[in-house]
Amino acid sequence: MNNYSKAAFLVAGLTAAGTVAAQDMYKSGVGGLYAGLNYTFMMLEDGDLDADVGTLSGKVGVEATPYLSLEARAGFGVDDDRISGVDLSVDNFFGGYANIKLPNESPVTPYAVIGFTRIEAEAEYLGNRVTDDDSDLSYGVGLNMQFQKNLSGNLEYMRYYDDDNITVDGLGLGLQVNF
Repeated sequence: MNNYSKAAFLVAGLTAAGTVAAQDMYKSGVGGLYAGLNYTFMMLEDGDLDADVGTLSGKVGVEATPYLSLEARAGFGVDDDRISGVDLSVDNFFGGYANIKLPNESPVTPYAVIGFTRIEAEAEYLGNRVTDDDSDLSYGVGLNMQFQKNLSGNLEYMRYYDDDNITVDGLGLGLQVNF
């Protein structure tokens, strides 16, 4: 066998191995896209003021590796809180995040999430409305539980914002569909 034949044989073998690896990667969900919907119970704290509001958010992402996914999220407030006559709400939020996962053989996958969130909050008292928006580093932990091959649920705790004596934490429940 001459050098040209050896090189052609090696290239053909590597191409076949790469095709099999790509098929396995696609079957495992790596490289696949996903989308989800979450309801989050958010806790707004500003000194002595504590408010509990609700938000609805959507997310889209891609499984970069079995250990890492990248996603974008956006949401809006659906439940306000009233404290001492002041209506408090989260108008909207959006951000980009990296999920670091711990894959295993069980249907439950723990993960940590880190990214940045821009959040806009509103306070209204006697017809006077004040809005404020700001961005901050966000982080959290969660569990993804696979129900079926392409359907999973998640439970997640996030610290969305922590700056200037104001914190915004969230406990979210959601569903995710993998494509």
